[in-house]
Amino acid sequence: MDANVVSVERVIAAPPGAIFDLLADASRHVDLDGSGQLRGVTSEPPERLALGVAFGMSMHMGVGYSMVNTVIEFEEDRRIAWQSKLAGLGGRVLGGRIWRYELEPVGSGTLVRESWDISRDHQRLFLRHRKVVDATRANIARTLDRIAVLVAPAS
Repeated sequence: MDANVVSVERVIAAPPGAIFDLLADASRHVDLDGSGQLRGVTSEPPERLALGVAFGMSMHMGVGYSMVNTVIEFEEDRRIAWQSKLAGLGGRVLGGRIWRYELEPVGSGTLVRESWDISRDHQRLFLRHRKVVDATRANIARTLDRIAVLVAPAS
């Protein structure tokens, strides 16, 4: 596996469109965040994400900060990715990681793969540390669990 990419996948009992709709709604990202770091959007989010769209998120990890995310990959119901950088001038030297979701229909559900790609991140050498990688993998697994709950058919 690429040392710059951490991926976790699971089958979710929902069609790709339902999952993609959740991912393409920046206002819902707090609901699906498994890390507990997202606090909310920093301004009125776009109605739906699309290629090239930027959206801000307030974050908290010891201290509060803001990130600007730009959608860099977008294939309806199949793939969405955004690159995150620190808001303001700090974004020139801090950030650059990519969050990617790939959706593949399987049986009665969707195989969802979430990846954390630090190949373009300014801190990639630090982020490759075993504790960071392990924590990220666990956070991704929790995010996929939350997505499964959020898109579960009402019973």
